[in-house]
Amino acid sequence: MTERLCAAVPRLMIAAPSSGSGKTLLTCALLRLLQQMQVHVQAFKCGPDYIDPLFHRQVLGLPSVNLDTFFTGRELTKALFAEHAAGTGLCIIEGVMGYFDGLGSVAPAGSSADLADVLESPVVLVVSAEGMGRSVAALVKGFCDYEAHAHIRGVILNKVSPSVYPKLKEAIEAAAPVRVLGYLPRRPEFAWESRHLGLLLPGEIAAFRQQLDAAAAALRESLDVPALLELAGAAPALHATTPEEAAGIHAAEKSFRVGYAQDEAFCFYYEDNLRLLAKLGARLQPFSPLHDRVLPPLDGVLFGGGYPELHAPALSANAAFRESVRSAIAKGLPVLAECGGFMYLQQSLCGKDGAVWDMVGAIPGRSSYTSSLVRFGYAEFSGQAFGSGKRISIRGHEFHYFDSTENGSSFTACKPLGGRTWQCMCGGRTMLAGFPHLYYYSAPGLAQAFARSCCAYARQGGN
Repeated sequence: MTERLCAAVPRLMIAAPSSGSGKTLLTCALLRLLQQMQVHVQAFKCGPDYIDPLFHRQVLGLPSVNLDTFFTGRELTKALFAEHAAGTGLCIIEGVMGYFDGLGSVAPAGSSADLADVLESPVVLVVSAEGMGRSVAALVKGFCDYEAHAHIRGVILNKVSPSVYPKLKEAIEAAAPVRVLGYLPRRPEFAWESRHLGLLLPGEIAAFRQQLDAAAAALRESLDVPALLELAGAAPALHATTPEEAAGIHAAEKSFRVGYAQDEAFCFYYEDNLRLLAKLGARLQPFSPLHDRVLPPLDGVLFGGGYPELHAPALSANAAFRESVRSAIAKGLPVLAECGGFMYLQQSLCGKDGAVWDMVGAIPGRSSYTSSLVRFGYAEFSGQAFGSGKRISIRGHEFHYFDSTENGSSFTACKPLGGRTWQCMCGGRTMLAGFPHLYYYSAPGLAQAFARSCCAYARQGGN
């Protein structure tokens, strides 16, 4: 494998001891502050979460990129980062869960710490000091000492008063080899509401921009930005190959049209899934199951995840669009659908209130709310898809409170820890649909098989 030198791009990971520490708000406020300072920033998210990257995108107006060492291992993860980091002034990587929490909460793969080690990135730990005094110094020291190469170089305190901050800063810097860079004060507007899958989407938060600007203004007064930029600039140069070489793929010679559902109901896509399809020849085109009257002429479609349950009446009322989708799939239009998109393609959806709404009906089954997470977490999914003739093993993640009467049996899912298995996904020569969110770079053969299916459909003049 040929390596190419990635220039020493300044980079920082914003991590935390646990979920709920405020790292997403602080990351977004920092992105906004850097944007105001005319710094060219690229945002990343550690792990499989879809929602936090939407916040990054809302702040910067640019796609945020998921990086996950369980999905893509060390070398491919590094290659993907290098591709997106090229030409930027600063990379900010938001961590996931607690800093050391990874696969099954116990293995390092997928953790913020593992990603920081792969990227040789300095780490700033966001610590909520609410209800704590000198104990916060013990917490920071414990995180720094837990692993020999923890990469933790800085601390930002959250929910702390200006009067207490100097004392906590002194205690932390006396106890641990870190620099306390600043704090975000405790203010009631510095909080975002959540629902069952996590934070509300940024477009649903009425005062999002005002809250963001207020938090950025607070950081401007309380954060040592020059010290933070100095820390980011100390990151060493990375040696990485290209994602194409690391994944063993080649650019396509022929192009084909792939539409993807993009509106208030469907918005969960890994940026690198879309980029991989584009590298394979896809000309990507968004469409809206909520607002469009018919599906446009396409050679393949993606129905990503989202919140179709919140928009079920409107999705159901758009009968012309549902019929155009059902008819196109019946004629052989290739389709990849995940979670919310899978629910939309089924016969009906039963909401939390018990109301049942007609959906596309391209595949059997009814999805219903269960009040608890179903098959949550990482898994590896194995089976044949799109007539490839080869068994594909691809990694992905499930995070949903709905379940279906017909989850499919085309693939076998296996938990990486413990080995529990189950059957899942509705598949065939032109379809793969199910609850799992798949990361295409973990098994490019799936994306390649989908691309071949789309090209075959285009040759037949299907749409």
